[in-house]
Amino acid sequence: MQHSAPPLFRQGVPALVKLIVCLSISITLMLIDFRFKALDPIRDSLNWILRPLEYVMVMPRNMYEATSDYFTTRGTLDRENQTMKIRQAELSLLANQSEFLVVENQNLRQLMDLQKQLPFKTLPVEILFNPTNPMSQRIVINRGSTDGLKQGNPIANDAGILGQVVRLYSNSAEVSLLEDRDFAVPVQVARNGLRASVFGAGRGNPLELRYLPVASDLEVGDILITSGIDGVYPPGFAVAVISRIERNADKNSSNVFCEPVTPVNRYRQALALLYDPQWDAKASTGYPAAPLTNTPGRRQTRTRGMQ
Repeated sequence: MQHSAPPLFRQGVPALVKLIVCLSISITLMLIDFRFKALDPIRDSLNWILRPLEYVMVMPRNMYEATSDYFTTRGTLDRENQTMKIRQAELSLLANQSEFLVVENQNLRQLMDLQKQLPFKTLPVEILFNPTNPMSQRIVINRGSTDGLKQGNPIANDAGILGQVVRLYSNSAEVSLLEDRDFAVPVQVARNGLRASVFGAGRGNPLELRYLPVASDLEVGDILITSGIDGVYPPGFAVAVISRIERNADKNSSNVFCEPVTPVNRYRQALALLYDPQWDAKASTGYPAAPLTNTPGRRQTRTRGMQ
């Protein structure tokens, strides 16, 4: 079915005249509106009427966009939060590792200084682990017979004696620490030269000086150093400090308790003292002077290995 043109715009000269007249009227109205703002009140009224309808029409789109933005932002924040947690854990681990390396570096420097002062050979060792034996206080080090280590060699650090090699393997060795039960070290009091033996009493218990009479010249705070008379430990290395004395006049005996000067459970690096009294006894008198150790109420005492 064909549709004919509206009567106003039928072909011919009158139709063209009508078109020109309509265009002129439209242009005139637009100019009047542009110049005098005549249609602004009508537009405002229509806008006021149509604005709620427009808001209702675009509400589904706005809700969809808001929901999409919310979930997108929530997912992004969750991913960023997870990334920040991982980064925080990594930084915390690095900080702890850095602090550990600083302490280890300081301990190694102190061991190097001690190594330079000693007139006999030493061997750097590192603690590998503690054997699973709750009754003993021993450690395993990373040096053995192939490194020149011998059974009975003392183990020390910059503070003093740690223990002694009691079992030897090719590439490792077991070291009995001062606190090991009935482990004994011949010592003497640095203040007056009194000789005795200090014994371990088990994990967590203080060391003991045994077989001493009541009249023994001992005081709390006295420093005990290796005497060297056993031929195992070089003389002059700090071992322990007297912490408590219980005198029993009826039995003519004294219970003397001591604290080791060396923190046995703190560092992993130490020195094995390859001391041979047959060759090193003469050189032992030439040890360099160690730092002064101040003890309240008495003279300053020089002991090797204490700082």
